[in-house]
Amino acid sequence: MLTRRAALGAIATAATAVGSSRARAQSSPVIRIGVLNDQSGVYRDVGGLGSVVCVKQAVAEFAAQNDLNVEVLTADHQNKPDLGMSIARQWFDQGVDVITDVQGSGIALALTKLARERDKVMMACNVATSELTGKACSPNTVHFGYDTYMTANVTGSAVVKQGGDSWFIMYADYAFGKQMKEDLTAVVTRSHGKVVTVFRCLFPTATSRPNWCRPRLRAPKSSAWPRQVSISSTSSSKPPSLASRNAAKNLQRS
Repeated sequence: MLTRRAALGAIATAATAVGSSRARAQSSPVIRIGVLNDQSGVYRDVGGLGSVVCVKQAVAEFAAQNDLNVEVLTADHQNKPDLGMSIARQWFDQGVDVITDVQGSGIALALTKLARERDKVMMACNVATSELTGKACSPNTVHFGYDTYMTANVTGSAVVKQGGDSWFIMYADYAFGKQMKEDLTAVVTRSHGKVVTVFRCLFPTATSRPNWCRPRLRAPKSSAWPRQVSISSTSSSKPPSLASRNAAKNLQRS
């Protein structure tokens, strides 16, 4: 049976433990995490403020159990590498230890060099260029997520084996799109397929117009149309409609 004296003793012990825990948390160094991503542009729905909320929730759950003192900073890089680098430099100067999420392959490739120079950490959780684990590999960078090599090899090789051996690639003109084009072209060629036409498209930003696609190479003069269009896993042997062919011709003239 629990006596009054025992109950009071247990309460006093618990209060002492809570007090010492708070003292350790307050005396421990502050860990600063910066969530740098697109909060207002084309990637806001696959990262943005949703990523910020997730980071804060993870910190609240983990820090409370481990007596850690963690501060979370957030910023919108607007898909602009120069702005992202400026924010990162300012954060590192202010003592930020880790930059995470990132979003945007061009920004991530620039940040991985800066993180290594400053001996900080970059956790690229929303970046897909395979260069982060290739040419730009760094001991200060953690790349968590799919990349262009994985996507190109899984999709490209499977589609070519199913008969989609003639390809038309449309890619966004920035680091991710360029690497995706290179990786996809390599796997299609290696699988004995052929890239017939490549279109380069401007990456949409707040200042670009909605109609932002421009051809890099002219379509082949042959009347044959690529059986596999874009990089999707669906293939079709049906020729394009007259309206589609006219649209392609107009695109070449622009």
